[in-house]
Amino acid sequence: MDFGMSDAIRLCKSDSKNAVIAEIKVYSPKYGDLLKNRDPLEILKAYERAGAAGISYITEPEYFKGDFKLFKKICKYSNLPVLRKDFITGKEEIERTAEAEGAAVLLIARLLKDKTAEMVDFALEHGLETIVEVHTTHDLTIATDTNSTMIGINNRNIFELEIDDGSVSITRELAPQIPDKFIKVSESGISNLKNLKTALTFADAVLVGTAFMNARNPEEMVKTFVEARLC
Repeated sequence: MDFGMSDAIRLCKSDSKNAVIAEIKVYSPKYGDLLKNRDPLEILKAYERAGAAGISYITEPEYFKGDFKLFKKICKYSNLPVLRKDFITGKEEIERTAEAEGAAVLLIARLLKDKTAEMVDFALEHGLETIVEVHTTHDLTIATDTNSTMIGINNRNIFELEIDDGSVSITRELAPQIPDKFIKVSESGISNLKNLKTALTFADAVLVGTAFMNARNPEEMVKTFVEARLC
């Protein structure tokens, strides 16, 4: 991969397109099976054709039915930077992500607490960008005290396994408090163009999974999100 997730987001914005990180989400604790016997690599190619800025995949196996082997395949076959999402707490998982040629890794501020900055630096040393995820103002105090390139605002509560509906009002509340040196990513709960417009009023990019996976035509929906005029 010749460019990182933050570069891809900036490139989208410079091309007057909406920066969308499209997630290959195979299972949701709330909605159940999202893959529905489809080939995840075909979904990957559909996302790429639609103009996504990057790809996300959840490797957590118990609640989200993730598979690290599939993550490696996605990294191998994708023309876009790939983000690994998981409840990462150890440096060995960052090393695994780098070895799989991922582009970025999600680190959850509320989970890592005072270890967040150290984990960010370790990831950067291994050639990975980081999205430090926040959900509250307290999480923000942790995230903004790191060298992360990006901060992700999860509109849902990951510690409730995202079974809450979520609201982009979380992005509206938290994004203005994030210094401009960070790229701001609004995650989850973005299911329509109204949500997208609200999120991108305050954030630089969005990360969407469930809505795309549940769409009748994921490629068409991603393309609509990428090309929507929101002004």
